[in-house]
Amino acid sequence: MSALPLRLHHNAYVCADQERTRHFYEDIVGLPLLAAWIEEAEFPEFPGRRTSYSHAFYGIGDGGALAFFNFADPDAAAAYQAQKQPTFIHIALAVTDEAQRAIKQRLEAASLKVREVDHGYCKSIYVQDPDGLLVEFTSDPPDAGEIAAHQRTTAHETLRRWAAGDRKVNNDIRPHR
Repeated sequence: MSALPLRLHHNAYVCADQERTRHFYEDIVGLPLLAAWIEEAEFPEFPGRRTSYSHAFYGIGDGGALAFFNFADPDAAAAYQAQKQPTFIHIALAVTDEAQRAIKQRLEAASLKVREVDHGYCKSIYVQDPDGLLVEFTSDPPDAGEIAAHQRTTAHETLRRWAAGDRKVNNDIRPHR
């Protein structure tokens, strides 16, 4: 690729209730609501039928956003509602240590279950949003640049080993339990 994408513009999901989603992402997590559109369109799943929907965008620090659709038509809402995903399907947002602590405090104050994981190359907290989307807030260690530089030099070989059946753990910085 001659030029990499500049950044993630937005990552879109479907929510059952825009206000409940706004409360979680804006009031608890701290992402500002940047835009809210009300639109109408015909979708392939419902030919000949105009469907009203809202589309809300919550800002992240690099100018990108998390976006959430909500549909007025119950058939469209049911058709497009995200299904429960396994643990490894999630969105991860990079934050500072200070922001991570503050988000964790607000999540716990809202009685939301927070899971912490030290991956070695980053420390993460995980929480489910009101519609079950798993959201990770990750903070990098002081030597993140060195870790990333090492990974850039070994990533292709590591994937070749994995594809060949070699399962030897190469994360010697994670506190494996």
